[in-house]
Amino acid sequence: MSQNYDNQIRNKPKWGIAHIYSSFNNTIVHITDITGSETISRYSSGMITDKGHQQGTPYPSMQASKRAAEEAKEKGITGVHVNVRATGGHGAKTPGKGAQPAIRALIQGGLRLGKIEDLTPVPHDTTRKSGGRRGRRI
Repeated sequence: MSQNYDNQIRNKPKWGIAHIYSSFNNTIVHITDITGSETISRYSSGMITDKGHQQGTPYPSMQASKRAAEEAKEKGITGVHVNVRATGGHGAKTPGKGAQPAIRALIQGGLRLGKIEDLTPVPHDTTRKSGGRRGRRI
């Protein structure tokens, strides 16, 4: 009976949270444990490519996400819940080009997907945008 119980514990899925921050300039994939307090792996598109203008594109974000998934699998994570975040506030409320490929790459990396949630900060009544009434003059 104890052997059967040991197999159940070993085969029990271990979940984590994948925080994906995607702006138009970069994509950051940060995988934590289920509480969100312990970092398991963290990669960004800027770590993958040396060309600054490619950081916001889908391919480097996919590579960063695959590396993060591989590292998480090595540390025992079998599935992730995904939190997607855009710039928000005064910036864009929609995630950049790298968000969707990053989620796809997590699946290709061998992780199971739980819920996908959008955590973009949306101001209810915002503060004034910088630049003054007539905007930024160059």
